Amino acid sequence: MKTVLAQIVPKLGDVEANVDAHLDILGKARRQKAGLVVFPELGLTGYTLKDLAEEVALNPASDPLFRRLVAGTKGLAAVVGFVEESPADRGLFYNAAAFIADGRLVHVHRKVFLPTGGLFEEAKFFAQGRDFRTFQAPFGRAGLLICRDFLQFGSSYVHYAAGADLIICISAAPGRGVGGGDAFETSRMWELMGEAVSYFSTAFVLYANRVGSEDGVTFAGGSFVFAPGGRLLARASPVDPELLICSIDLAAVREARRRWLFKRDEKPEAIWRSLERIVRAPED
Repeated sequence: MKTVLAQIVPKLGDVEANVDAHLDILGKARRQKAGLVVFPELGLTGYTLKDLAEEVALNPASDPLFRRLVAGTKGLAAVVGFVEESPADRGLFYNAAAFIADGRLVHVHRKVFLPTGGLFEEAKFFAQGRDFRTFQAPFGRAGLLICRDFLQFGSSYVHYAAGADLIICISAAPGRGVGGGDAFETSRMWELMGEAVSYFSTAFVLYANRVGSEDGVTFAGGSFVFAPGGRLLARASPVDPELLICSIDLAAVREARRRWLFKRDEKPEAIWRSLERIVRAPED
């Protein structure tokens, strides 16, 4: 399957323009015979929204702009980042990722870990997601993560335990420090996690970050794809917009799990019991 990681520069607060840009990229991906396009975190809105979050929020089940985007996935699948307000949670706004396939909304993940401190202010404006769930994609089981979710290694474990063949993270990660060439020092942190998760979960890991600057924040790009077993397949520029195209063979998941028996020997019930004991333990 051919995948496209759309490392773009969204227009802050301009949902209509960002939908048009997404549709243009979906058209290009379709002509490339791609099966999956992954856009970055809050790609429909821009990241440094602050009080704009309420104004750009969408209900994916009914919003006309979102319906245009869903219709644009005929013949392929896409992961899209947006601000969600659903009818069941009026007045609450979520940093969300939607998985859309062949004109149908399949799954929505709400970001669980909201960084707040320093240049991050997410918990001031977004409600917190509550769980991680895998779902059936056209090409296998998949799980979604959003930015900081990926750095909490328990998040990927949940997807692994649920049998994910692909773990897909969309991000708006800023860059800090100089890591060599024009890369950022902090980009190595994301790649280390991608390598470790792909190795020990024997799954593909797709990480789509954005580039550009907003409100003094510079984003670090460096989108990547890791194959099961920790092998880097593709990496995008740390500074430039790019459509990173990478072909993946889902048969590699079976081969990795046959060779490395982590999945066969996994005992999520033991982890569950241990975590339940920790959570229920009285405070010291």
